[in-house]
Amino acid sequence: MNELHLGRVRKLRTVLVGAQWGDEGKGKIIDVLSDDVDWVVRYQGGANAGHTVEFGGRRFVLHLIPSGIFRLSTRCVIGNGVVVDPLALHQEIQEVQATGIPVQGRLFLSDRAHLVLPYHRAFDAGRERMLAEGERIGTTQRGIGPAYMDKAMRTGIRACALCQPDFLEQVRVRWEESADRLRRFGLDPVGMDSWVEPLTQAARALAPLVADTATLLNDAIARGEGILFEGAQGTMLDVDFGSYPFVTSSNATAGGACVGSGVPPHRIDRVIGVLKAYTTRVGEGPFPTELVNDIGQRLREVGREYGATTGRPRRCGWFDAVVARHAARINGVDLWAVTKLDVLEGLDPIRICVAYECDGERVHTVPADSRWMARCRPVYEEWPGWRGSIREVRNVSELPNAARRYLRRIEELTGVPIGWLSVGPGREATVPLDPPGIGL
Repeated sequence: MNELHLGRVRKLRTVLVGAQWGDEGKGKIIDVLSDDVDWVVRYQGGANAGHTVEFGGRRFVLHLIPSGIFRLSTRCVIGNGVVVDPLALHQEIQEVQATGIPVQGRLFLSDRAHLVLPYHRAFDAGRERMLAEGERIGTTQRGIGPAYMDKAMRTGIRACALCQPDFLEQVRVRWEESADRLRRFGLDPVGMDSWVEPLTQAARALAPLVADTATLLNDAIARGEGILFEGAQGTMLDVDFGSYPFVTSSNATAGGACVGSGVPPHRIDRVIGVLKAYTTRVGEGPFPTELVNDIGQRLREVGREYGATTGRPRRCGWFDAVVARHAARINGVDLWAVTKLDVLEGLDPIRICVAYECDGERVHTVPADSRWMARCRPVYEEWPGWRGSIREVRNVSELPNAARRYLRRIEELTGVPIGWLSVGPGREATVPLDPPGIGL
């Protein structure tokens, strides 16, 4: 798909999305793919998402900074679709710089991105506590939803305000409004005095990073540069197409890349979906293939399935092809990157959910009604497992036959070929398939 542009090869513009309930291992795949791009762009979500990258024997968890920051030739953008906690971003920048990775001149913050402020966090946590058991969303209580609420209500504060001399006064006005809202909900307002100084320091540090990133990115496209758009969370947490209301507050699907960055749709070349070889989710909501047994616990421990942001244990289950087909359709996925295949080592048989049974009806698509989805029971196929470690595999032909058959069935059920396969946590354990697709 590369083509000549101004006398040289034009690089691809790729959207990378999670195809399940998030935590699919996008950070690692982004880190691998960013070796061949000029820009990595985060286009939605906030500090409620954590991307884990492992290389050089070290493990890094990023919440706002795009994963491409660890590629020194890559520039990174936090797009206008992201809601940004300035205190969290300031701290994260300091942590990255402490590793010797430079940030200045490589990280840009959209002047149109909305800010998450301490009163958003207070409202988020208080509202979650007030909800009855069974109604709780299971948010990270990082203030993401309330910040998007203010954005939709046109009362939010955007990153461009960080560069203005009356920034703190703007915050104070909104804080007073938020205090009234908290009181109406029977919650204690957050005192402003305790965070004036850290917010002042954060504003001073972040102001030089604020830029018209939509112009930066469209100028980069005009030069033929490569861009990787990084989604947070996953398709099943998308506010429109996920398991609503147990979702995030933004569009985590591929369509969000355009509105969250200012890059028009016809400038996107391909969409890569990231799938775990099994399924996990964090928080409340329906999960048809969840395993509340020894196998689910084994997947959790072997796969280190604990939230990168919250540390919460992830719910684990078999691979759900209904969810994967939904993700392929909604995102227009061209290629899969399948992660954590090694976690399935030693399990026999391995199951794949190919449909749901609900109220006597066979269902092959994701229901819009989460209450109905919660009553769905998985219809499984069984496939033989394999023994022995696959972590040293560097070519798909080296995989056990049972592993190849399992992956090939995923391709058949979703209609999308596999382009990358991860068999371990390090960069070197990501195997590209060229040409894409599992051969038998």
